[in-house]
Amino acid sequence: MFTGIIESLGTLEKTKAEGSNLHLSFSCDFSSELKIDQSLAHNGVCLTVVAINGNQYTVTAIEETLNRSNLGAIQIGERVNLERCMAANGRFDGHIVQGHVDTVGICDEIIERDGSWEYFFNYPKNSEHLTVSKGSITVNGVSLTVVHSEANRFSVAIIPYTHEHTNFHQFKVGSKVNLEFDIVGKYVARMMAAQNS
Repeated sequence: MFTGIIESLGTLEKTKAEGSNLHLSFSCDFSSELKIDQSLAHNGVCLTVVAINGNQYTVTAIEETLNRSNLGAIQIGERVNLERCMAANGRFDGHIVQGHVDTVGICDEIIERDGSWEYFFNYPKNSEHLTVSKGSITVNGVSLTVVHSEANRFSVAIIPYTHEHTNFHQFKVGSKVNLEFDIVGKYVARMMAAQNS
């Protein structure tokens, strides 16, 4: 389990396709602390470390992951948000993040707010993908609070620290991001759908 509090940015160093899988090798400032078989969220996607070589480590994304996330589209040199799993005795500073991306969203508007930024994202219609104003949403692995909630669109406010220390500063209109909707909201939507069927 993760909390959506980003530890560091990783840089994609190389990729290698093997069948429908894609091996991705990253460098980051805690590469030397990683262990084989450790879980690590990349832009919110939970992946397992399968190899370590010097300051680089490798994870493998299967076809399902590549189809559901933006990991198959990132380029060499691009940076991703990283978070190691929450320790059992750790502080819970974000919200419950599973590392299971629901869909890819698209940034369709960025407004500078005199010291902060408001980012708007749209996403494909799905009855289980819900947001509510002041509820939680995960964007590229970052735990955030929804500002405006619309049908298949929402916005979040980004402070300068988050802008600098995550890959939000790379976003432009048209950027694709990984979205994980709040797990409680998904359960509620599923139960309501079952009652109405």
